[in-house]
Amino acid sequence: MANDGGFEPESARVTRQLRDDIIDGVRPSGSKLVERDLANELGVSRIPVRDALRALVAEGLVVQRPRTWAVVREFTPADIADLSEVRSAFEELTFRLAAQRHDRAGLRRLQAVLEAEIEAARAGDAVRARRAAADFHEVVTDLSGNELLIELGQNLRSRMRWLLTQHDDLELVAAEHERLYLAVADRDVARVAELVRQHLETSRYLSRAGRSADGSSSRVD
Repeated sequence: MANDGGFEPESARVTRQLRDDIIDGVRPSGSKLVERDLANELGVSRIPVRDALRALVAEGLVVQRPRTWAVVREFTPADIADLSEVRSAFEELTFRLAAQRHDRAGLRRLQAVLEAEIEAARAGDAVRARRAAADFHEVVTDLSGNELLIELGQNLRSRMRWLLTQHDDLELVAAEHERLYLAVADRDVARVAELVRQHLETSRYLSRAGRSADGSSSRVD
């Protein structure tokens, strides 16, 4: 993201573009990421590309192969299971705290990303809907008011956004988010806990169904 003055360093811009391409599926799992080719494609020198690849390796989206090119990480079923376990524990806590601690400004932010997700889902705009779905979860983390949780969320951000955007049931996910929003707004902690469990179960179902359909890691929410 550009800073307040509107200037974005070239390495940050390249990192953002490659990250978005990976999360959005433009560069699918296993795709080669060759410095020279990327530099030519993006119209930059190899230095910002090299910096971007290092950053994405650290974020868990790219694997650097010794003495050759980097590749987009292929998330195995075991990787997805690990991420899902962490997500379950993380979100059961963040949603509960968000229901207890949110303020009006935070709730307006959550409503805005929800409305963007619903609009995109109804229009069939998969990329925009999935991005908004991931934004929804990130805003909930912010509303938890727990700085350590927010820091942990930032450390896991890229992998979690990948996980949270791997779904095809755009309207189903948006509908579940709408119910979660209403429960958070009502500060109904028990209802939030119930809906989070249902939402996580939906994710597990979509994951199993997707892997059965294509025999590989698949889109989940």
